[in-house]
Amino acid sequence: MVELWLGTGLVGAGVGFLAYSGQDYYARALDYLEQDLGDKLRRMHTPTHRLRQYLVAWSAAIVLVFVVFLFALNSALLGALMAVFVACAPWYLVRRMAELRRRKLEDQLADAFVTFSSAIRAGLSLLQALDILAQQCPRPVSEEFQQIVGEYKLGKPLDRVLTEANQRLRSENLALFTASLLASRESGGKLNETVERIAQSVLEIQRLERKIQSETAQARKSAVYMALAPVFILGVYYFMDPENTLRLFTTFAGNLVLCAAVLLNLLAYFWARVILTPDI
Repeated sequence: MVELWLGTGLVGAGVGFLAYSGQDYYARALDYLEQDLGDKLRRMHTPTHRLRQYLVAWSAAIVLVFVVFLFALNSALLGALMAVFVACAPWYLVRRMAELRRRKLEDQLADAFVTFSSAIRAGLSLLQALDILAQQCPRPVSEEFQQIVGEYKLGKPLDRVLTEANQRLRSENLALFTASLLASRESGGKLNETVERIAQSVLEIQRLERKIQSETAQARKSAVYMALAPVFILGVYYFMDPENTLRLFTTFAGNLVLCAAVLLNLLAYFWARVILTPDI
């Protein structure tokens, strides 16, 4: 009992020393994560004023998971693996949600451009046409145009509002649209025809992307099934030979094999995603 308390105290002292000596690096890591995740959350119109507190709680959860696995299973390798998982999972989910929202917005932009062109051809002003997009388009593209129109009505110059929207969304299609708006304001020209050509180009790109998605759908499902198969196989082996299967969790060699299998499985899954998601 004394040895357990002594070991726990030494581990706590070591963690405290590492935390004190590495507080500068920890603050820099928090700054980077706050900037990166804050950028993604702002794209999704999610409040970020308490993001720093969530990041501190997240880092505490990472340390807690490592300590729990270290003492519960007496395995530093599994503790490190689970700590890495807890560290990467929320970050990956936020980036994934932001990417899905960006793709949905890209899919809606072509129809929005056609609506804008029709409004300009009908004789509406630039602000009225943008307001129609903000009111009639589906989410999330309507949210972005609502923010553009709202900031413009509050007195911001249009070129600044559009530039900030490009920096926030980082959409090539929206960049083409805003460039045509600014060029039309400076030098004139038929804005509706320019926007119609942009819309046609975007629709053609979307058609190619959907064709590729449909042709690779089965392969992407197969990648998911192959990534989940080791978990199913491990469960089958546990019912067939529970003693040897438990050695993966209770011995150093088993932990090493298990960690290597998990890392290779994740590497294969993400590699398959990269191959099956070409950039047009």
